[in-house]
Amino acid sequence: MKLRGLLFIVFSLLFSPVLAQTDSIGSIVDEVIWVVGDEAILKSDVEAMRIQGQQEGMRWSGDPDCAIPEQIAVQKLYLNQAIIDSVEVTEAEITQGVEQYIENMISVIGSREKLEEYQKKSLTQIRADLRESYRERQMVQGMQQKLVKDITATPSEVRRYFQNVPEDSLPFVPTEVEVQIITQQPRIEQDEINRVKEQLREFADRVNKGETSFQTLARMYSEDPGSARRGGELDYTGRGMLDPAFANVAFSLTDPKRVSKIVESEFGYHIIQLVDKRGDKIKVRHILLKPVVSPDAIQAALSRLDSIRTDIVEGKFPFEAGASVISDDKDTRNNNGLMANITQEGRTSRFKLSDLPPEIAKAVDVLQVGEVSKPFQMISERGKTVCAIVKLKSRTEGHRATITEDFQVLKNVVAEKRRQQRLHEWVVNRIKSVYVRVNDRYRDCKFEYEGWIR
Repeated sequence: MKLRGLLFIVFSLLFSPVLAQTDSIGSIVDEVIWVVGDEAILKSDVEAMRIQGQQEGMRWSGDPDCAIPEQIAVQKLYLNQAIIDSVEVTEAEITQGVEQYIENMISVIGSREKLEEYQKKSLTQIRADLRESYRERQMVQGMQQKLVKDITATPSEVRRYFQNVPEDSLPFVPTEVEVQIITQQPRIEQDEINRVKEQLREFADRVNKGETSFQTLARMYSEDPGSARRGGELDYTGRGMLDPAFANVAFSLTDPKRVSKIVESEFGYHIIQLVDKRGDKIKVRHILLKPVVSPDAIQAALSRLDSIRTDIVEGKFPFEAGASVISDDKDTRNNNGLMANITQEGRTSRFKLSDLPPEIAKAVDVLQVGEVSKPFQMISERGKTVCAIVKLKSRTEGHRATITEDFQVLKNVVAEKRRQQRLHEWVVNRIKSVYVRVNDRYRDCKFEYEGWIR
């Protein structure tokens, strides 16, 4: 109680303009505008979030001058509870998230140099500044997920929602398609495979002789963008999460100073170095090189698919038979070529066009149900050049959700409403149990959560 009383006095004094930060001529440049528990919210925090929101196209419900500080305060409530509940975010998750954010920013701005100029910082400084904010954001999300992890929607709740909601308020389900695919992997010339292997042998020799580090070579040459920036390092991973051939070699390593033999996986060719073993998980570094497919090989694969398409169109055999026997695509070959869309809600054969790879979406968009596309070239999710033809199996035009056709959509809506209600109630109850002080100029705000003003 004595500590809380002392904090009350300190934070009350912080609201005094005398203790606000001032510039050389005495003008207030920053001040504490809210206090939540032991955390102060500065005017500069609000301005920083306002700028970030403008950059990311965020829209605030209500007056931004009221909504932004309230949002910051809510995040602090979640963050404080996440610390209490020991919600953890791994360093690997932080690194991956920060790198993905930087990649997105570079793609928007145009180049690394333009990003550094825009931020007035080096990429190293930008990366360092982002780490803590990303950690906090992930901890907040982890706390929210923990609070709502047990929430689902029963069939009776879904039916009740459908019966009570006006028809024009029902969710709009975008056009969805079912797609079958046949792929052909262009043949890679043996000379190209030999070139890749020779380069990897050279890398391994240089590391084993102590001429350079594995990390340096990975950053310079590895074609796995996710791990290359980390010196080729993959975080602790179980055998089942790795390509089988890669896993067999990785888990057989015992000497962190030595480099593995060359490994061929679905992604290309690798060399691997052990970092650490922990129980049934392993941490390794790797360098990935991908053989380059020649234009002649691509044209040969496209020509073969064109002949296959002609035979299907002329009725010599059905698309399904071609997918089962001819296709190189392991994921669809045993399902008549039918592509699967794996989402948080489960596995389905339905795709929105925006969820398909761009090349497939473009081909499907002009097809009628039952038609087969012309051959096209694309990059697979494993990063390899493949050639493909697709058949549009079904198309369901955009419509208002119905209980018979779109039960899962309605179930997701009801569950999400229940999750948002749970989180709202948690915040309101949490506000009641923590010390809150709000600057007088915010007292007329219409807040989303009640209880801030006392």
